[in-house]
Amino acid sequence: MTAQGAICGQGRQQPSGAVTSRFAPSPTGRLHLGHAASAIRAHDLARRRAGRFLLRIEDIDGTRSRPGHVAAICEDLAWLGLGWDALAFQSERLALYAAALERLKTNGLVYPCFCTRADIAATSMSAPHGPGPRYPGTCRPLSAATRAERADHPHCWRLDMPAAIAAAGPLTWHDEDAGEVRADPAAQGDVILARKDAPASYHLAVTVDDAAQGVTDVVRGVDLFEATHVHRVLQALLGLPTPAYHHHPLLTDAAGNRLAKRHGAPSLESLRLAGEDGRALAESLRAGRLPIGFAAARD
Repeated sequence: MTAQGAICGQGRQQPSGAVTSRFAPSPTGRLHLGHAASAIRAHDLARRRAGRFLLRIEDIDGTRSRPGHVAAICEDLAWLGLGWDALAFQSERLALYAAALERLKTNGLVYPCFCTRADIAATSMSAPHGPGPRYPGTCRPLSAATRAERADHPHCWRLDMPAAIAAAGPLTWHDEDAGEVRADPAAQGDVILARKDAPASYHLAVTVDDAAQGVTDVVRGVDLFEATHVHRVLQALLGLPTPAYHHHPLLTDAAGNRLAKRHGAPSLESLRLAGEDGRALAESLRAGRLPIGFAAARD
């Protein structure tokens, strides 16, 4: 058991089933009801099919991740009555991300980007889906000589989306509600795969991890539906399997705002300290019943 794994234990080791699902929170704060609903869905999917439920701590954001939140995540899940079969930390898997990025570099599918956020904001277009402006590909046409001259400057690595689409060809993926979906990663632009301050972006890390851990079914919020287009092309480029996807509606507060840390969503810890019973709360969420002051899930 690693030092990190000792925080929560490695989980119950069970024989592999036909299905492997996962819950993958970032240790940047306490879990809230939206996290609970998603974790319960992923947990119950695996249990219904005699499969495996994994807990993966996505802790490579060094500026926001806090080790103290890891134990809190495990405490919250246990309070809900959820158990996991294996535990992993992204911070212990950096070699996998580096190898994947190197493969993409070798195939000429990524390029270094030296732009600052201000540069991008001044020249980019708004992305049709997702926060912030879409990167316009400013550094894509830089010559090899120019890139070499700037190699010591801070830079991230971006996917050359036109080249990636050409290499991958037409792709599809399946969602439980949407059915067969034709991948359209072009709408996301040249996404970042390795940041200036982190060895991998969400897109690269989650794609590599799901394949390495044998995840067959990805359960996550519908707010990540568009990201799946990017993950599908990365799977094709890296020769990785494609899971089945289950994008579920998001919980909202009474004003219609999605539950999120940045919106001040009440934590599971606060509900527990207020006297709530975690297992009863989990059963209410399974039945679609929410505590007073919260609205139903929405797409």
